[in-house]
Amino acid sequence: MNRRGLLGGLAAGAAATALSQFPAEAQTYGAIPPLKSVTPYPLGVSASYRKLSDTAWTRLAATHFSRLTPEWEMKMEYLLRPDGSLQFDRADALAGFARRNGMGLHGHALIWYAQDGAYFQKLKNKPDAFLLAYTRYIQDVINHFTGFIRGWDVVNEPVWNDGRGLRPCLWREVLGDDYIGLALEAAHQADPSAVLFLNDYNLELTPKKRTTFLKLCEKLLKDGAPLSGIGTQTHIDSGIAPGLIKAAIRDIASLGLMVHISEVDISLREDHPVNLAEPRIHQVRVLSELLEAYHDVPQRQRYGLTMWALRDSDSWLNTPQGGKGLLPDEPVLFDGLGRPKPLAQAFVSAMK
Repeated sequence: MNRRGLLGGLAAGAAATALSQFPAEAQTYGAIPPLKSVTPYPLGVSASYRKLSDTAWTRLAATHFSRLTPEWEMKMEYLLRPDGSLQFDRADALAGFARRNGMGLHGHALIWYAQDGAYFQKLKNKPDAFLLAYTRYIQDVINHFTGFIRGWDVVNEPVWNDGRGLRPCLWREVLGDDYIGLALEAAHQADPSAVLFLNDYNLELTPKKRTTFLKLCEKLLKDGAPLSGIGTQTHIDSGIAPGLIKAAIRDIASLGLMVHISEVDISLREDHPVNLAEPRIHQVRVLSELLEAYHDVPQRQRYGLTMWALRDSDSWLNTPQGGKGLLPDEPVLFDGLGRPKPLAQAFVSAMK
């Protein structure tokens, strides 16, 4: 059977028989090989400092993944103190774990509309000082990790979710629309070899947003900005219409830049249907479409795929901030006890 036939068979056949029971902790296919050993591109997972003291987490992460993305510890909210100094202790701990286990580290994220910090707020009426501090922050963070981190989310989520244009933020207020180009240039000066990304969400679900986002990327490239990658977060749910993921990844790859599937989770929340097995069957179908679409991206453009949690119990979707409804979500490859789910088996089969 060819690769596409195998994926379709998983979604319609094996998944249907394996997913008919509840709870999900019992739904495993047994042992699987290390996922990183069967994946032809870097396979990442999000990580937080507190997980480093969880030996079950560290063992599972080191076994199956070849790259980490810090969830929070490299964002400005943690790194930047009110006096403008930087604290790298938690990011360094994650980098140390990655080094010891032969893993890479992805830089996430330098500039984000949702975080600016008291230090920059104090400079907002001093544009020259603000620009100097902006550049220095980006370069100091990159310089701290130069030689180890290959790629950076330089600007995170710059576009309104409805696609109307750039989001308002302190960076744009003080520096204008070119705050993105300025950030990319500062990052490139700090590490000319780094892959520099714009990273955003709902590019699969909202074509208008994707169009706006890609026009932004095209303008940056036309203006000479050192943009070298696009991150599509791929926070999706099992009810996403067939074909949307494939169309999005094809459009994103058409610019010829590196493509990072950067924050994957596939929520089962479809307004909690009575048939609990059906969303899990759809979940396998969605993962199959995602992997097939990424496989069709030229190899030189595949930066890697990153799951946005190791186990279901680690997912932001099962926190008060991300939680919706009454049932716990099951958005990733391993259950709350670290056992591979049918979704993990589907992942392995897709790589054969």
